[in-house]
Amino acid sequence: MSPLTEADTCRKYVVPKLVDAGWDSEPHSIAEQRTITDGRIVPVGKGFVRKPPRRVDYLLRYRRDFPLAAVEAKAAYKSAADGLQQAKQYTEMLGLKFAYATNGHEIIEFDYFTGRETACSGYPSPAELWRRYCDARGIVDEQTAERLLAPFNHEVEKGERYYQQIAINRVVEEILKGRQRLLLTMATGTGKTAVAFQICWKLWSSRWN
Repeated sequence: MSPLTEADTCRKYVVPKLVDAGWDSEPHSIAEQRTITDGRIVPVGKGFVRKPPRRVDYLLRYRRDFPLAAVEAKAAYKSAADGLQQAKQYTEMLGLKFAYATNGHEIIEFDYFTGRETACSGYPSPAELWRRYCDARGIVDEQTAERLLAPFNHEVEKGERYYQQIAINRVVEEILKGRQRLLLTMATGTGKTAVAFQICWKLWSSRWN
């Protein structure tokens, strides 16, 4: 019998464990093969080639606009540790705090709040991971948490690139925690207007003042 491929491992082991943990139950969700970047442009002669896009195997979202963790899956014949560095790389790019690497049987968690690497028998539930996030970030009341989770305005189709989402959620979180002065620096063409709009929208729609 040929060894299980990465796709086989995901289908038979990874996804069922994520579903068992509750990540496929509304309002939570599992975003599969989510593209992070379009791929680096490399000049070649008078033209250019684009490198393959970077994709995270699974993005665990507590709400549509508030992901909590990235999961990197490897084939069953490999070690879960083989995917840990990649899982951490994607987690850092996405501004998240929990990284998971798995081969379907083994699961390794890296918690950026504590700096701990832990072997797990399963994935934490959305409620557990959200509680750990709130505890570490000092979000102490339910009203603040719900305001932070207020959805983006998707009708305008702006502010949904990964770095924009990071900026929006980080700024809103600091405002809700009482910070009165914040400086957000973004390069030309990266969507400052879209980010500003979504920050205002989240605060307004959640009735913050």
